[in-house]
Amino acid sequence: MGRKRCVGGDGSKMAAGCCGVKKQKLSSSPPSGSAGPGSGGGGSHCGGAAAAGGEPGALPPSGGPRMNGLGVLAGGAAGCALSPPLPLSCGGGPAGLSPPASSLLASPGAGSGGPGCRKMVVSAEMCCFCFDVLYCHLYGYQPPRSPRFTNDPYPLFVTWKIGRDKRLRGCIGTFSAMNLHSGLREYTLTSALKDSRFPPMTRDELPRLFCSVSLLTNFEDVCDYMDWEVGVHGIRIEFINEKGSKRTATYLPEVAKEQGWDHIQTIDSLLRKGGYKAPITNEFRKTIKLTRYAPGYRT
Repeated sequence: MGRKRCVGGDGSKMAAGCCGVKKQKLSSSPPSGSAGPGSGGGGSHCGGAAAAGGEPGALPPSGGPRMNGLGVLAGGAAGCALSPPLPLSCGGGPAGLSPPASSLLASPGAGSGGPGCRKMVVSAEMCCFCFDVLYCHLYGYQPPRSPRFTNDPYPLFVTWKIGRDKRLRGCIGTFSAMNLHSGLREYTLTSALKDSRFPPMTRDELPRLFCSVSLLTNFEDVCDYMDWEVGVHGIRIEFINEKGSKRTATYLPEVAKEQGWDHIQTIDSLLRKGGYKAPITNEFRKTIKLTRYAPGYRT
């Protein structure tokens, strides 16, 4: 975008929320009935107007802070559980994204073609594995065996949606890189059962669920809070609130696009979600530390 860029975002040290649920009314003054703080030093929710801010109900995992977000890799219904590999839609059809059958993405912190760049394949099997984990837990079976996909470490989010309109049902993740096999096991259940915005999932909901997995890569610190693309980059902001406390909040790439927000509206929404209640001025926006990142996904 032609703006000066600071290089060196470190995704493993970040913690924030990252998803929208409903369209928010954005203004320079705190909205009535606005939600509580987003994430501070630990993890936090990343919902929209109906669920902006708030701490997850469970203690942070050993792999890093918990966060909520709107996922990217869309899976399907409960037919994935304890079944052979399914087609790309995983029994539930696409969720508005149509990448190729497999996507190759650079590893976290690496350039897309620079030295030391390793590749990963994001597969629909990851969503099916999440369904297996949830299915076995709800029915009291032994956990599923280790999957065939890579066990490389990545920051990740697991998102659940439900119904034909794909309403958000749960979403929690981490910016700390975790091995995928253990990370997906952990956050499958955390997002399904311990997202404090929703009651724990039940067996009856399995046939109507859709699963999403996001693997986050290519973190970059930028000097200009406008230096990111709507619908392309996920963003994480860090700021000092009116009480002098450091806060963070994040949105995955598709949130701003789906909500119809521009750069300013997205930043202001993140500030509100992160618990900032004072009037938002352009001068304050310039004090924000912004990190942009890219998700790995497949539908």
